[in-house]
Amino acid sequence: MATQVEPKIAPSMLSSDFANLASEAERMVNFGADWLHMDIMDGHFVPNLTIGAPVIESLRKHTKAYLDCHLMVTNPLDYVDQLGKAGASGFTFHVEVSKDNWQELVKRIKSKGMRPGVALKPGTAVEEVYPLLEGENPVEMVLVMTVEPGFGGQKFMPDMMDKVRTLREKYPTLDIEVDGGLGPSTIDMAAAAGANCIVAGSSVFGAQEPAQVISLLRASVNKARVTG
Repeated sequence: MATQVEPKIAPSMLSSDFANLASEAERMVNFGADWLHMDIMDGHFVPNLTIGAPVIESLRKHTKAYLDCHLMVTNPLDYVDQLGKAGASGFTFHVEVSKDNWQELVKRIKSKGMRPGVALKPGTAVEEVYPLLEGENPVEMVLVMTVEPGFGGQKFMPDMMDKVRTLREKYPTLDIEVDGGLGPSTIDMAAAAGANCIVAGSSVFGAQEPAQVISLLRASVNKARVTG
């Protein structure tokens, strides 16, 4: 499906060497990454525990890159001020935990200079995010999880592409991000469905030539944009 949105390739820093985060970030940007995807998990919404605002703040001192923060947390509102101050660029929260306060959440995210996005788990119906895209203060990106959130290295779920297709038909100019199991063998499926923001972890960091993988992911999105 032809789209008017630009490809954004976002290596998932969860797959990087955390002891060398600044140099890993620089390496990815030099390899052609558009964004750096930062997974923030609280050990409650998902079982895993990863990084928080102090790490974002430290990394921000070493890179000008767009830090695409995905918050797999139970109380996203608690993180807005600290991440804004730390220098996060995008703040993507989960629809499952924000049904009651998303309007306030989006306002606060924007007031801190960050770009709001909403994510949905594989078991969540795509319709759940429509109100967040159609309110007077909408989110600017939807992240469709193509694996269960919480751990890297899982297998891509092809049936999640129905959600991507539905969103792309309904919102032609929306940034639609996919995260989980994306790499050379799955990118064409995601791009053809209409995804333009591609999170890739082990397929980039585990590659002998990460720059080639990033360029292949971008080419696939570009091809799908043109051919439709």
